[in-house]
Amino acid sequence: MPTIVHFDVPADDPERAKKFYAELFGWKFEKPFEAMEYYLIETEDLEGKAGPGGGLGKRGVPDQRIMNYIGVPSVEEYLSKVEKLGGKVVMAKTAVPGWGYLAICTDTENNTFGLWQDEKEAK
Repeated sequence: MPTIVHFDVPADDPERAKKFYAELFGWKFEKPFEAMEYYLIETEDLEGKAGPGGGLGKRGVPDQRIMNYIGVPSVEEYLSKVEKLGGKVVMAKTAVPGWGYLAICTDTENNTFGLWQDEKEAK
């Protein structure tokens, strides 16, 4: 069953936001891309098991909010479902080279969410 697999936290000051979340929740941060101010977030559930992973980076637009990504077997298949059910595609399927594919949608209530498909061969 599709579930939240990743979340993104936009920040005006990523260093300040990292400190806040590290101290508040104990989240750990890793910088995988030297040329980009973006950090992967490692979380744990209340029993210490790995939780959903996330990312933290510079806010792109003034009203950008936290975004949840739902893991699906096929972004294309789920984009079709979104539209059939009355939702909208905001950003078409986009490759994240070496990682997978993502797309951004809105539901029938105008809530924004992302779709994510793991695919190491994405180009």
